[in-house]
Amino acid sequence: MAVDVRWATTEDAEALATVLCEMAAHYRQAPLDHGRATATARQWLGDESPAYPHFALAFAGSEVAGLASGAIAHPGIDLERLMFLKDLFVRGSARNKGVGRALIGFIANHCVSKGIGRIDLTTEDWNEGAQRFYAGSVPSATAKRCSSGCPARR
Repeated sequence: MAVDVRWATTEDAEALATVLCEMAAHYRQAPLDHGRATATARQWLGDESPAYPHFALAFAGSEVAGLASGAIAHPGIDLERLMFLKDLFVRGSARNKGVGRALIGFIANHCVSKGIGRIDLTTEDWNEGAQRFYAGSVPSATAKRCSSGCPARR
């Protein structure tokens, strides 16, 4: 499946809302009002600085397939900028088709092009199905640092 990933703009508010609603249902098993989500997404996207985009959207054909949301922080522990990746979500109908990989690749390439030294990923402790990247986040976690193993550093 061909996947196109781009930074979301105000024109993508409805697509962003579609993914946010599915994400809310997936994690909370509670529906999110699509109209309210669209209005909120439009406001968020309108307030964003083009220098620091927050939402990458993946499309498979004309359908929105997933999102990555994050923020660029100044400075990181090593005095370099870092990307904090808050959410990575692929819609149920698009899972196991390379959408997550395309989103991570897009974020990693953005970091390389902007001189961002590292990507930090974390999850809440209640999310038992999520991958942990740092030792101590769950007892059985294996420590991994994106700065040594992600596509941005290869």
